[in-house]
Amino acid sequence: MGRLARFVFAGAVGFVADAAALWLLLAVTPLGPFVARVLSIGFALCVTWQINRHLTFSPSRRGVAQEGARYGGVGIATSIVNYLVYCAILFALPAMPPLAALAIASLVAMALSFLGYSRLVFDR
Repeated sequence: MGRLARFVFAGAVGFVADAAALWLLLAVTPLGPFVARVLSIGFALCVTWQINRHLTFSPSRRGVAQEGARYGGVGIATSIVNYLVYCAILFALPAMPPLAALAIASLVAMALSFLGYSRLVFDR
């Protein structure tokens, strides 16, 4: 399996983690879809870092703290894109289920994530 395929796998696991956390937060807390999504993105970012670190790219030569900070920086930047697309969809199409908006937004952010992680975090 190539690196891009492993990245897509990590993204799929991250998507499931994001969607599950969003669904759970919406079901059991008074948080709305916008605040809950911020928390679910953070959870998914932690999950994908571990998968990308050990399966997709392998650990960088940097220490865990520096690698984590770089991963978090790229992750936050691409998550902002993801979140803005998610919000735009929900504002433009209020009847759209939040999980469907999450799926669309996640696909939009995937290419940016791969470029950022492969060039800025796990570059060899």
